[in-house]
Amino acid sequence: MKIKIYIIVLFLIGFQFKALAQEQKMVESEIVAFKQSVAVMAKKIKSLNTDFVQYKHLDFLSKDIETSGKMIFKEPNTLLWQYKKPYSYSIIFKNGKILINDEGKKSAVDIGNSKLFGKINKLIVGSVSGDLFDDNEFSITYFKNKEQNISKFIPKDATLKKYIKQIELTFDKEEATVVQVKLLESSSDYTRIVFKNKIINAKIDESAFTN
Repeated sequence: MKIKIYIIVLFLIGFQFKALAQEQKMVESEIVAFKQSVAVMAKKIKSLNTDFVQYKHLDFLSKDIETSGKMIFKEPNTLLWQYKKPYSYSIIFKNGKILINDEGKKSAVDIGNSKLFGKINKLIVGSVSGDLFDDNEFSITYFKNKEQNISKFIPKDATLKKYIKQIELTFDKEEATVVQVKLLESSSDYTRIVFKNKIINAKIDESAFTN
């Protein structure tokens, strides 16, 4: 019996070590090179059209809540976030306003009247474009695995920190673009968004940003 327990413990330790080994902290030279590659790519992105799948993890549920839709970005900061399944809901960030369409019920928020909404707008646009490396706003750590680079951002702003404990951006190493966003809330809950079928610099019809 003791031998079996010993084998199980060794297996768990080995598994944990393997999991940790998959994600390694970057050294300073790697951080500099990574940030430069992202900055170069971010400057090239004039528009971005991508599908996404969102997984909402709630600690009290056994299965994540899955939604899907599409996201369209046009520089400098016009953004459509449109949920299609299992419900219809869209958010547009445009001209200093947030336009919401909840299955036909429309509303608008002036970003200029809310410091928090302004930070959220900057956060979302930065997450999509990858241009979020602001040491004044975040404490940032950098990691890597075989195929991806990961940046972890902890907000310094006390108000924002009430809603978001940490932001994790996962970048494809070859493209230097964001392939996943993970928002960790103050509790053990989090939202994970995976981008797929990404099209960069396609022509975007302005009507896409009409609520």
